[in-house]
Amino acid sequence: FFFCTEGLTPYFCKSPIMVKKRRANGRNKPPHARGHVKRVFCESSGALVPKDKAVKRFIVRNIVESAAIRDLQEACVYDTYALPKLYRKVYYSISAAIHSKVVRVRSREARRIREPPKRFSRPQQQDKKPVDQQMKTMTVS
Repeated sequence: FFFCTEGLTPYFCKSPIMVKKRRANGRNKPPHARGHVKRVFCESSGALVPKDKAVKRFIVRNIVESAAIRDLQEACVYDTYALPKLYRKVYYSISAAIHSKVVRVRSREARRIREPPKRFSRPQQQDKKPVDQQMKTMTVS
């Protein structure tokens, strides 16, 4: 209820239009859902954030840093040994995600766009032949 002053006597009234900034108020819950959601810890600030409000990222990294990969491959007995990866689901609070540039502040019109941005893909090579076979075909011609 809001305090309205139309006419001489003030009274409480329901506002006909309330401003709504986001479709689901920044949450990922159905429109008529009730109750609480389990909270998760923010990765950078340590704050407890509702799981449906947190910014979620899935990080896949090599267990070994890039400088040591070549040394391990040279010392490895097996030729085609795939190094294991580290899989981690990371949660950020909104303020920490904006501060650490995980997400950006968007304009009012851009907030309505719910599809994820286009992913950057590396250009694929046309020829998948090894280099020595390419050299042989160049010398034969």
